[in-house]
Amino acid sequence: MQQLIVEIPQRSYPIVVVDGLLADAQALRAQLRSRILGNQVAVVTNDVVGPLYLEQVMVALDGLQVDVMHMRDGEAAKNLATYEQVMDFLLGARHNRSTCLIALGGGVVGDLCGFVAATFQRGVDLIQIPTTLLAQVDSSVGGKTGVNHQFGKNMIGAFYQPQCVLADTDVLATLPAREIRAGLAEVVKYGLINNPQFFSWLEERSEDILGLDDKCVAELIHICCEEKARIVSSDEKEAGTRALLNLGHTFGHAIETATGYGKLLHGETVAMGIVMAADLSKRLGWLDSNDATRIREVLEENFGLPVVPPSGITLERYFELMSSDKKVEQGKIRFILLKGIGQAVIEGDVERELIEITLGAGDELCA
Repeated sequence: MQQLIVEIPQRSYPIVVVDGLLADAQALRAQLRSRILGNQVAVVTNDVVGPLYLEQVMVALDGLQVDVMHMRDGEAAKNLATYEQVMDFLLGARHNRSTCLIALGGGVVGDLCGFVAATFQRGVDLIQIPTTLLAQVDSSVGGKTGVNHQFGKNMIGAFYQPQCVLADTDVLATLPAREIRAGLAEVVKYGLINNPQFFSWLEERSEDILGLDDKCVAELIHICCEEKARIVSSDEKEAGTRALLNLGHTFGHAIETATGYGKLLHGETVAMGIVMAADLSKRLGWLDSNDATRIREVLEENFGLPVVPPSGITLERYFELMSSDKKVEQGKIRFILLKGIGQAVIEGDVERELIEITLGAGDELCA
């Protein structure tokens, strides 16, 4: 078992990474019951994860009043309509301010359940049990919660930290290969931001990682959570350096919104966005051409991710979506760009002409 602590001003909380946690009723019970203060619990999951792991969680919660809400699977369900359904469920079951919400699922379940926890009766306790690689290395940690809107991704939400994050690495074996690859886009991001040694390790061990080698998976989850915990501890609400975690997301969110939520996985659009950010960095003269090529190759060839955005998104649509993004400041689109592998920077003053070239580069990105 590995445990990391996220240190934030109000309080700290642990990220527990362990293989086989959900299959060990005694260990799971100990982790959950030590953090549930009241008698009421609501588990929010979906129709894919629930049949796999809900029974184990229910056994660990035996003796408490437990209600279960199943939401639809997929990014298309991460909206205000589903949020309202969960609220109706909680109110209908007469949950109160002492209740604890448990998010059992991937990033969609975690983000939406977190937003419900932040706003139900002005805030109730939350426990994250992430079941996808992307959620374990990124979305379950740090307190970003929210839902999508037709005008943009994650536009409605709150910063709200959980009581703990419980990540069982064994659950990754049940994921489709596409979901594993999508999660690896966020993993690569951490190497590019400020850990070039980690990027090189990912490059070298890509086959073992895709094969879900136990030691490799445990190490990469630990490194990613350690990096995110460090950044969140210093900048909980993204007033400064936490914005670096958005590498690939300015372009990626625009692609995800323009193509329709759920058509592409979040990690797939992040991979595209990272390559586009690398391409723009190269055109600015900041990133060496060899490094730009290397970044594309790791994502595309080593990890099998799509890196070329779909055709059909106009320049006007890109700029419309990027200009309404949460990262816009004083009317300027803020990009996370690279001055080298492991050297990410925040830049809000990029010539539109260069951005347009990157947006239209297609298969020539990072070439």
